[in-house]
Amino acid sequence: MKTCSESDILFVITREDVQYEAKEKLGRELTEDEIEIAKKGLECGLLTDIDSVYDAIFEEIHTE
Repeated sequence: MKTCSESDILFVITREDVQYEAKEKLGRELTEDEIEIAKKGLECGLLTDIDSVYDAIFEEIHTE
């Protein structure tokens, strides 16, 4: 089993990930201004409902 540090990153969305999704959904890459909009949207969206995400994770762990 791999040992982990308290500061290990558990999840990352990269610029490459966002550009891939943009190409899939919009058929093109995003501009720098659009990347900033996407970044703000990701931060807001992911932080708004993080408790629901944690609840789902811990519910799954609890039922195993």
